[in-house]
Amino acid sequence: MSVESLYSVQGSRPLSAPFLQLQNKILILTICAAGIGGTFQYGYNLSIINAPATYIQMFMNTTWLERMGAPLESNVILLLWSFTVSAYPLGGLTGAVVAGPMAIRLGRKMSLLLNNVFVIVAAALSGFSRMAKSFEMIMLSRFFAGVNAGVSMNIQPMYLAESAPKKLRGAVALTSASFTALGLVLGQVVGLRELLGGEESWPFLLASNVVPALIQLTALPWLPESPRYLLIDRGDKESCISALQKLRGTSDLSAELEEMMAEQAAVKGQRAKNPWELFQNPALRWQLASIVVLSSAMQLCGNDSMYSYAAYVFEEAGIPQDKIPYVVIGTGSCELITSVTCNMIIDCAGRRPLLLGGYIFMAGWALVFMVALSQQTQISWMPYLSVACIFAYILSFGIGPAGVTGVLPTEVFDQMSRPAAYMICGSLLWFNLFLVGTAFPFVVKSLAHFCYIPFLVVCVCTALYVWFFLPETKGKSFLEISEEFRKRNFKTKTRAGFYKGPEEIKTTTL
Repeated sequence: MSVESLYSVQGSRPLSAPFLQLQNKILILTICAAGIGGTFQYGYNLSIINAPATYIQMFMNTTWLERMGAPLESNVILLLWSFTVSAYPLGGLTGAVVAGPMAIRLGRKMSLLLNNVFVIVAAALSGFSRMAKSFEMIMLSRFFAGVNAGVSMNIQPMYLAESAPKKLRGAVALTSASFTALGLVLGQVVGLRELLGGEESWPFLLASNVVPALIQLTALPWLPESPRYLLIDRGDKESCISALQKLRGTSDLSAELEEMMAEQAAVKGQRAKNPWELFQNPALRWQLASIVVLSSAMQLCGNDSMYSYAAYVFEEAGIPQDKIPYVVIGTGSCELITSVTCNMIIDCAGRRPLLLGGYIFMAGWALVFMVALSQQTQISWMPYLSVACIFAYILSFGIGPAGVTGVLPTEVFDQMSRPAAYMICGSLLWFNLFLVGTAFPFVVKSLAHFCYIPFLVVCVCTALYVWFFLPETKGKSFLEISEEFRKRNFKTKTRAGFYKGPEEIKTTTL
């Protein structure tokens, strides 16, 4: 069926109100189905490993004793635990690298569905690790869980942003951050001793990540593929129209289809780019610089390190040891609340103000936090200020950088460059997560209470970059954003071309 015939049919027989209401719910269901098995898994798997840390280390020692007849030394246990923790970002880096080819060859939706295989394998390995008396299975499980998270962190925001209408694109793509925060909080809750965080139940805790995977496998197959992928990558106009009808529930798709077909014409004859080709292309210079800076700052800003400091600060503030896990849940809840708030205001406030405000506030709170830590033993109320700084820092991160960063690669790159851009973003995110996790203990040892100086520098530099170099993308089509970056990338050539005369005069409005 042609686009013209679709218009004529819809124009002569408008869709009924109940049908429109039903179709408008499809986008919400798509967001939920993609999120629960997508970035939710990143936050969930990041947090569930914390509660059973002591029990897993005891399991390693006991297993080794049964195998070799001698216990492990404490430094060897620590080394094995470090390998277990490091396996997650290593798997995430692997997932980020394979996500691009998956998105191109299999499509966005099918990639998310097949991605659940990794987490099902991870759940089986960790769930049976104690029965098999193998701590190596836990390490391998964490690697596969990381691969799952690496793929979903790249493909989910791409899938949702391409499926959303222009006026809701930021809010819909930003739900990826909301699901990450939700996974973080639920992981903290399920990890409580009263639930699955006890000595006997920790294998079930590590295997519980299979539940979101099964939910996604049940729900997502019934929902549409990305319309942009169907039209621009596959050239399947009829499937694109069908997907748009399901997602929009509107009788007039002409404007959106026209925009998509213009984008299709702009990339006609091109193939999907590889990551190294983005670095070689001068037309993508500022887009690439922007995502490299912002993706690196996501992990180098110190938000995850703030979680590791939380237990110590709460203890110094006089909170009983057995109550600290419940207070830590509050830190995750802060990130969830702010990411949901950011979700509601991103398409009104814009991307730049949220990023700029987030990093400026984080820089300010990092400064106050270091002062509070240095005076914690001298002034009685300083521990409470340290607690306030932790919550304020996480709130500042959640209101902007946590969500907006994941939206930008979809907006600033065209359809052929987008998967490669997400591969670069994801690789930087996971590499820097590994780097911070490895280096932070040494930074604390060297700088003591002033350990947040490197993070302060990162926040200030990122805020300056956003202020001077990042354009606003709110409410603009993908082609409009591409044109704005084209002007920046070829600024010198454009100025030189001013003297050609006739071509410029033709486009000048008096």
